[in-house]
Amino acid sequence: MTPEALNDRLDAMQAAAERDEDKPGLITVQTDDWIRVVSAVRATCRALSDGLRHRDIVIHIATDNETAVLTRAQAGARGEPYRELGPRAS
Repeated sequence: MTPEALNDRLDAMQAAAERDEDKPGLITVQTDDWIRVVSAVRATCRALSDGLRHRDIVIHIATDNETAVLTRAQAGARGEPYRELGPRAS
């Protein structure tokens, strides 16, 4: 997934969400995609308790992850605390 595709996916999911549970809740990234995807979107971490985030959505990186965007319902507690989708970087 390219950074542009990730942002497009987040925007599409947000636009299609009829309930809070349908909004973007967690970005999962396979370790091999780390450099190409996450570093390219300039993920941030304001505090350790905040976790790594892109557009205020939590990112989890692991070798057994698929690179994907999960809804809040799919993510469960792994995506908390949930925040509203932040704007695209200019």
